[in-house]
Amino acid sequence: MASAADVIVVGGGVIGSAIAYYLSQEGTKVALVERGDVASGTSSACDGNILVIDKMPGYDSQLALKSQELLAELVESLDYDLEYAQRGSVLVVEDEKQAQVARDWFTRQKDAGLPMRYLEGKEVFEDEPLLAHDMVGLVECASDASLNPMAFVYGLISGARRAGAMIHPFTEVTGFLQDSTGVVRGVETTHGTISADKVVLAAGVWTPGLAATVGVNVPIKPRKGHILVAERSPHPARRKVQEFGYLLAKFGGTEGRSVEPDMDRYGVAMVFEPTEHGNFLIGSSREFVGFDQRCNHHVLELMARRALRFFPTIRDIRVIRTYAGLRPYTPDHLPIVSPVPTVPGLYIAAGHEGDGIGLAPITGRLIAQMIVGEPTAVATEPLRIDRFVNKEHKGE
Repeated sequence: MASAADVIVVGGGVIGSAIAYYLSQEGTKVALVERGDVASGTSSACDGNILVIDKMPGYDSQLALKSQELLAELVESLDYDLEYAQRGSVLVVEDEKQAQVARDWFTRQKDAGLPMRYLEGKEVFEDEPLLAHDMVGLVECASDASLNPMAFVYGLISGARRAGAMIHPFTEVTGFLQDSTGVVRGVETTHGTISADKVVLAAGVWTPGLAATVGVNVPIKPRKGHILVAERSPHPARRKVQEFGYLLAKFGGTEGRSVEPDMDRYGVAMVFEPTEHGNFLIGSSREFVGFDQRCNHHVLELMARRALRFFPTIRDIRVIRTYAGLRPYTPDHLPIVSPVPTVPGLYIAAGHEGDGIGLAPITGRLIAQMIVGEPTAVATEPLRIDRFVNKEHKGE
């Protein structure tokens, strides 16, 4: 296979697919290369969150809100059933000590324009009657939604194909083509050469290994997470529910949450998500174990026990499947969506940790705008790869 494109996208998960989709809508000739099948990596081992509620107030939450707006447009324009449902989501506040932190979180987000409210007292159980009777509050975000992540990838790929994108599954990138000045000119693959003046690395946790071959350090590490899948049953809640302590597990810190040491060690926090097919998903965990995607049964047991703390009524519901995936983690919890200054023509779009599904629309739009030379939908300085280099120079 010897071919040419304007832009090569490396990675056929949700981020690469969104980039290919938005570029193809601009009339750009796109070639997407994926070493396995599309949606076969992290995008097939996750839940389908489209959340603002779990983002840091400020740039992080505003980025997610903009992505939600774009997703609503995609639901209308993609000719594919994404199993999209916008029911909102809630964070469950476990005790009065935690409520002090939760009220501050709610106030900061609401003041920034997010559609949030705080429920307490009897309102908690009017909203979610099957929660454990000692819960004291709920932080609600009305704009949050969910979908089927694999269907989302397939829908984006289908739309990109219709607009002329070339999709190459089971094709692994083995090297980069560069001219004498170091400018990227394409990639070598297991099926031949593809020429292009722009290459976007959107390979999630595998991005650093590819970037290293052209001397680029990408500070992304795999952060494993587990999910339990329950049998079809009456749902204990009508929408996405997470414990407020999930924020502590995600961003770090133990204040405001009293759990056994192993739950802290493995970052276990209750996450509940109903599906369109009558099942529900239970998460979550966080651990740095390299590229090991095997399920840890001790962690799964901890997750089940944590879920029972919030929803005692699910005790007799059977788990029918478990799986684990690798989140692409960055030190500041923001993705890298950026050109690479040291390698002209190379772009990075990775490092979304557990937010890749929700941030895929804005990521695809931003990379497309960067490449075609349009003003970006949001400021991108916080997403630049050289933010890490600058911190090193300052000794941070």
